[in-house]
Amino acid sequence: MPGRSLSARLLTYVVLALGVLVVAFPVWVTFVASTKTLDEVQSVPMSLLPGTQFLKNYAEVLSSGAGNTTAPVARMMGNSLVMALAIAIGKIAISLLSAFALIYFRFPLRRTAFWLIFVTLMLPVEVRIMPTYQVMADLHLIDTYAGLTLPLIASATATFLFRQFFMTVPDELAEAAKIDGAGPMRFFWNVLLPLSRTSIAALFVIQFVYGWNQYLWPLLVTTQESMYPVVIGIKRMIAGGDAATEWQLVMATAMLAMLPPVIVVVAMQKWFVKGLVESDK
Repeated sequence: MPGRSLSARLLTYVVLALGVLVVAFPVWVTFVASTKTLDEVQSVPMSLLPGTQFLKNYAEVLSSGAGNTTAPVARMMGNSLVMALAIAIGKIAISLLSAFALIYFRFPLRRTAFWLIFVTLMLPVEVRIMPTYQVMADLHLIDTYAGLTLPLIASATATFLFRQFFMTVPDELAEAAKIDGAGPMRFFWNVLLPLSRTSIAALFVIQFVYGWNQYLWPLLVTTQESMYPVVIGIKRMIAGGDAATEWQLVMATAMLAMLPPVIVVVAMQKWFVKGLVESDK
């Protein structure tokens, strides 16, 4: 048994190390390419040691962009950050209030309202993209932050998860709040929100990454380079036809684009894991 247990642990570590290598190696290659000149990147085979152009390449893309776009990457990352935060915070706020109303208020067709919300899971933005774009155009929200975020801030999945969590909250808490004279919103703010903090943290991480990685909707609703998120910026930096792509600048932009999601995931890892575990329960 001890030998088998040791072998199992060794196998686990070997598999884990291989997994880390598979994930980390492309990231390392991207970082190395972002520190070299174009000739060094195009050399075969490319050296896997960092080059000497780190500061120059990153400063260039942050200040002036590259390829087919002249918008600075700093501006595009700011657009992506606004979009990701608005989508994450908006989804959580709307879902919390929707779930709260479905559980703690009695109104006609309450169950029908829930199923109508749930049915929207079958209608992602890709399915309703043309009528959604028409609405944004009619409201003159093209090339605005509202146009980038408003169609994406409602979430049936988050509403369902919060509803299921609120159903596990003992009714005695609501009754005690009523006895103490607390109104519905005070009960929501002082009791339900603190109890939901781990679920909120887990959903925030997921929705932030979802908002940061959006490509199709921003591609349609933005026409000015100053409103591009960084994901579209990376695509536009890759030149077409006979034009040369400045791969060292593309790789530098890709590394910068990875930083905010990584920071959010690492900073909220403890809450994220705890929220997922509690959601499973």
